[in-house]
Amino acid sequence: AYANGTLALYASLIAAGIKPGDEVLVPDLTFIASANSVIMAGAKPVFVDVDKKTFCIDAEKAEEKVTVRTRAIMPVHLYGQAADMDKIMPFAKKHGLKVIEDAAESIGAKFRGKHTGTFGDIGIISFYGNKIITTAEGAIVLTDDDGLAEKIYRLKNHGRKEKGVFIHEQIGYNFSFTDVLAAIGVAQLKKFQKIAKRKNELRKLYEDQLKDVIEFTYVDERTSLVHWFVNVLADDAGKLAEFLKAKDIQTRRFFYPLHMQPCYKDMKQGKDFENSEYAYEHGLSLPSSVLLKDDEVMQVCKAIREYCTKHKSQ
Repeated sequence: AYANGTLALYASLIAAGIKPGDEVLVPDLTFIASANSVIMAGAKPVFVDVDKKTFCIDAEKAEEKVTVRTRAIMPVHLYGQAADMDKIMPFAKKHGLKVIEDAAESIGAKFRGKHTGTFGDIGIISFYGNKIITTAEGAIVLTDDDGLAEKIYRLKNHGRKEKGVFIHEQIGYNFSFTDVLAAIGVAQLKKFQKIAKRKNELRKLYEDQLKDVIEFTYVDERTSLVHWFVNVLADDAGKLAEFLKAKDIQTRRFFYPLHMQPCYKDMKQGKDFENSEYAYEHGLSLPSSVLLKDDEVMQVCKAIREYCTKHKSQ
C-alpha cells in the first residue's frame, strides 16, 4: 500500500529498473500523474495516441514511438475501460519492455476475466477520494514477482525490509499508507459490491433515457467493468457542459491531452494525436455518484434532452 497513486507509479517504475535517459510509452489521454511519475523517475514519457473506440493506448501506434531508449509501456485503463492487453502484452514482449499498468481508475474491471493491473510486471490501483472506493487518499501496488515486491516495499519504508529496525539496505523514503486510511479502505471494500452495482445501474439508467439523443462511450465486449464515470460523446462537450452548468448540473470534461499540456510545451512529441484530441473535444462525464437518486438522474437526462433538441434545431 502506498500514500497515493503517483508515488505508487513512481515506485513501480524505479523497481522495474527505469532510470534517467530511458523512455516510457504513455497514452496521450490520461490524468497527468501517469506521465509525471515517469519524470519523477528521471525518464522521459513518450506520448502515444489512443484507440478511437476505447480511448486507451493504441499498441499499433506505439510501434511508431519505440526507440533504442524505450524501456517500458504504461497502459492506462481509462475510466474503467481496459486497454487491449491482447495487443499490449505481445508488443511489450517483442520489444523487451516492462509493463506498468495504471489501473488507478479501474478497480473491479476485468479483461477476459482477469483483473486490470494483473497482466503486466506491476500494476497500481488508486483509492483517491473520487475513485470507486476510497481510503481518502492512497493506492496499492500489484505484482506477482517477489523480487519486485520487495523493492517496492523497501522504497516506501526508508530502504528497509521491515519496520522497527534501523539498518537500511538501500535509499528509501516514507511513502507509507497510514493505519487510518487502511481502516477506511477495509470498510469500503465491504461495500464494494454494492457500490459497483449502483455505478453500473447509473450507466444503464442514463443509457435507457438518452441513447436515442446522445452517444455513450464504447465498452469493449472483452471487458467487464465498473463505470467510474458515466461518459458521453457530444458534438461540442464544452457547450453541453456550460448548458448543464447553468442548470446547476456539474459535469467534467475528459482529460486534457498530454501533448497539449502547458507544462509539456517544450517536449517535442509530434502532432499525430487525433483520437485523444477528439476524445477531449467530445467527451463529457455526467454526474456519477452512487449517492445520486433516480429522480436526480432524470433531471440530468431532461436537461440533456433539452440541449440536444435545441442544438439539433440550430
